[in-house]
Amino acid sequence: PSFQDQDGEQDEEYETEEQLQARILDAALEFVPHGWSAEAIAAGAETLGLSSASTGMFSNGAGDLVLHFITQCNSKLTEILAEQHKQIQLGQTEPKKTADFLRDAVETRLRMYIPYIDSWPQAMSILLLPHNIPDSLKHLSNLVDDIWYYAGDRSTDMNWYTKRAALTGIYNTTELVMLQDSSPDFQDTWNFLDNRIQDVVNMASTVKQAQSTGEAVVQGLMGAAVTLKNLTGMNQRR
Repeated sequence: PSFQDQDGEQDEEYETEEQLQARILDAALEFVPHGWSAEAIAAGAETLGLSSASTGMFSNGAGDLVLHFITQCNSKLTEILAEQHKQIQLGQTEPKKTADFLRDAVETRLRMYIPYIDSWPQAMSILLLPHNIPDSLKHLSNLVDDIWYYAGDRSTDMNWYTKRAALTGIYNTTELVMLQDSSPDFQDTWNFLDNRIQDVVNMASTVKQAQSTGEAVVQGLMGAAVTLKNLTGMNQRR
């Protein structure tokens, strides 16, 4: 019957607002090496043949773009870790030591910033705007949870909080080191990461000390990021 055909056509062409927004933001990522901004979103929309007025769909402007990218990177890492987990279960690869697993997972995730490294301080400053902090922390928390989950950690005691606080601190400080690293292929960053990971893996006997260290590092992140933003002058490029 013809009405079914019509319905079929409509279903095929139908796109939710969320799907359209995601397509625009994906296209906008091509333009962010020049800055995380509403202009990048408008340029992305135009490459899809849409009006630059489409930026009106994004009430949070550049924040929507940075958070979209963070979500995309986290999903990509989870897919990689899930695939590795599957290969181990099938006996195709040997499981890594916890320290190696954590280091490799954090390095894989941070390497996703390399194409955007010059403008990443600006992205970080956007993530630290008060209205973006809840989403920023949620994404960071989910990332750390996923890494520990695939590392084989199923603890539910105080250690659960301690390990997550410590890994959160390591991720954040390594990200800041990376932004200032001029060594070939960010080798200094990966060496720094390796040393910090060893600290976490060896901390089981000093839970209280590790917890306070992890919390102090997390609390220090915002000040460090703001300092970094000012040092690089990215606060001039909104």
